[in-house]
Amino acid sequence: MSNGETSRFVRLHVELIMEVTDAGRLTGAALEHIDRDSSLPDEERRQSRETAKEDPAEALAQLIDPFDLVTAVPGVELAQASWSSEELTDYDPDAEWDAAEWDLADDADGEG
Repeated sequence: MSNGETSRFVRLHVELIMEVTDAGRLTGAALEHIDRDSSLPDEERRQSRETAKEDPAEALAQLIDPFDLVTAVPGVELAQASWSSEELTDYDPDAEWDAAEWDLADDADGEG
């Protein structure tokens, strides 16, 4: 902002890589979460259950809510959120971490 004001809005980029160590437990938790959501229409509930059963990434997406990440942070209110999940077929957990690969190079060198 050119007049010296700062924005009240901040975009926080978070990228996590999760290792699914027990797909059955993950899927079960997702299905329970879906079943408890009284706001879901029946057709959406059916679709959510099917995708959670077929794909661990979708099951995880059912359980992660960006709102939960910031509810305990004082002085902020979540204005908008989006998130996605995907299975990584080319991830090497033994490879050295590279901030540039994750488009976090500016953050890694202290500028972000």
